[in-house]
Amino acid sequence: MEILWAFDNFNLVSLLDILLVTALLFTASLLIRGTQAVSLLRGTMLVLLVIGFLTSVFQLVALRWLLGHVITAAALAIPVIFQPELRRALTHLGDIPLFGRQQVKTQQQYIIDQICTASDRLAERRHGALIVLERHVNLQEYINTGVALHSKVTPQLLLTIFWPKTELHDGAAILIGDEIAAAACVLPLSSGHRIADRKLGTRHRAALGISEVSDAICVVVSEETGQISVTNGGRMIRRLDASRLHTILTAFYEDDNRRGARRARLERRLPRPIHRLLERLSLID
Repeated sequence: MEILWAFDNFNLVSLLDILLVTALLFTASLLIRGTQAVSLLRGTMLVLLVIGFLTSVFQLVALRWLLGHVITAAALAIPVIFQPELRRALTHLGDIPLFGRQQVKTQQQYIIDQICTASDRLAERRHGALIVLERHVNLQEYINTGVALHSKVTPQLLLTIFWPKTELHDGAAILIGDEIAAAACVLPLSSGHRIADRKLGTRHRAALGISEVSDAICVVVSEETGQISVTNGGRMIRRLDASRLHTILTAFYEDDNRRGARRARLERRLPRPIHRLLERLSLID
């Protein structure tokens, strides 16, 4: 009778209600996937189903009473049992930006903070470093010359890579987004006609070289002086500290954002056939 009543009263609000419940259950399954909560939840559901089946078939009144009280207690115990998973779910919800641009800005700020912190520590210890930030021009050709890492960038990881006694310190670390794609990468050396200081070493020439053949930003730390420099577009800005490096990298990224916004506005104004043609020719993303 309850099923017939449900079908008789089914409407758009009921459909929306079902879709929302489905979405919540699906989201919950995604959040606990790959965690220990999956086995715990599976075992709990199995026990409840078996007890529910027994109480329905054999009319076990006492067991049904126990099951009802257990479910009530379980509702209070769930936040305690699944505390890590609930914390991770709330963290994910808090990380969801209201606007797409906010997410990009947050990631860019994270990258800048990590690189500036690592560069400051490397400069204090006078450990030479070469950090390349990929922008629009693909650097896969140079990534292939190094050792693949595919690890999220952190100051600790960069300090470990450029520790003088490691196998990866002699070369460049190339970043794609907030990930270190590879370390110990070989970069092209600058042709030399733009180098004012002829005493610059191989590391600085490589930093200029990659900025001449691509739009990448390169942060270089001198092993001899501990000075921080940054290259872009074949030009080098030297004698930086962590604060000035942060300002310069932020300015570079903001310029990228402005160019990306202008390009997006231009693409929206293009007729659809021309837009598709440019996509096929790989002239736009």
